[in-house]
Amino acid sequence: MFRDREEAGLLLARELKKRRWSDPVVLAIPRGGLVIGAVLARELPAELDVVLARKLPAPGQPELALGAVSEDGEAILNPSLVHLVAAERDYIAREVERQWAEIRRRQAFYRKVRPPARLSGRSVIVTDDGIATGSTMLAALHAVRAQQPTEVVVAVPVASPDRLPEIRRHCDALICLLAPEEFWAVGQFYEEFPQLSDAEATALLAEAWRTFQERSGRNTRNSNDPAK
Repeated sequence: MFRDREEAGLLLARELKKRRWSDPVVLAIPRGGLVIGAVLARELPAELDVVLARKLPAPGQPELALGAVSEDGEAILNPSLVHLVAAERDYIAREVERQWAEIRRRQAFYRKVRPPARLSGRSVIVTDDGIATGSTMLAALHAVRAQQPTEVVVAVPVASPDRLPEIRRHCDALICLLAPEEFWAVGQFYEEFPQLSDAEATALLAEAWRTFQERSGRNTRNSNDPAK
């Protein structure tokens, strides 16, 4: 059990620090994942950006994900669940369009804060506050892989153990602090699990971007200083 996302991020950062990183970038799945991502970026340190993905809810069961839509508009479906709930093709098409519209809406204000991070040739850490069905994470990984990073590491505080094998097949490494057998929802493993507003999420990204630019500027100036 974690006190809140901040504590979960600190514990996760402790594990990530055991690895050696070269020019890493943390990609957080908004909105809750941005709290985790901001802590990781601060502690490693690393650049922070977002990767957008939205789950496709089942008819009448908004917490059950039939799949997800990635930020490149690609829909990743779970065929067995689609069959189980008898989701019709028209329903899925409408949900894909609705979630894709929400992704574009969020892109608009996140990109006012910072430009997209370069992923090619870099170590990418994809994070969220937890993994339940795994659909959103899989969609995010699909979008990230298309940008040809050197490696993709998934780092989360907690996940459903049933979903971890599938996630592992789509990344180079997986770091997960808790994978309890009795798993119903991500929020059950946090004492405090408030929903973040768009404004709060954007503020986290903006602060991390300012910090990264300041740190990059200092490093550039230091590298140009004459030897003493």
